[in-house]
Amino acid sequence: MGKELQVAALENGTAIDHIPTKELFNVVALLKLQRLDNRITIGNNLKSRKMGAKGIIKVADKFFREDEINRIALVAPNVNLNIIRDYEVAEKKKVTLPDEIIEIVKCNNPKCITNNEPMKTRFEVVDKEKVVLQCHYCELKIKKEEIVLR
Repeated sequence: MGKELQVAALENGTAIDHIPTKELFNVVALLKLQRLDNRITIGNNLKSRKMGAKGIIKVADKFFREDEINRIALVAPNVNLNIIRDYEVAEKKKVTLPDEIIEIVKCNNPKCITNNEPMKTRFEVVDKEKVVLQCHYCELKIKKEEIVLR
């Protein structure tokens, strides 16, 4: 039996692969894909030898900055990023969590200044493996399962 494409090929752009199915739409939100006019293909619950099921996002004619892509490590730390040019993978990257997260995560402390004043949130990543963040202002530590996206 021949190999069948589950999602159409991309001429130029970015393919984000191996997204856990339960995190696919969090990745869409983090990258603000709803604001783009580019052609976007989103596949969910696709067969994967590594994961059983996975999500994939393909964005035509869009090449994300590294800081944009690294945000998704908050919810999907083992994602692969493929830069496509002329239907070929020109570059492969592994997504990594940055040292600092700005204006993506809400502080869970109701008394934190970021919840009471119009200002950006800012978190240091204190544990990249377990995904633990610490608020720069009130020093509250937040675990991955407690993260609330803004």
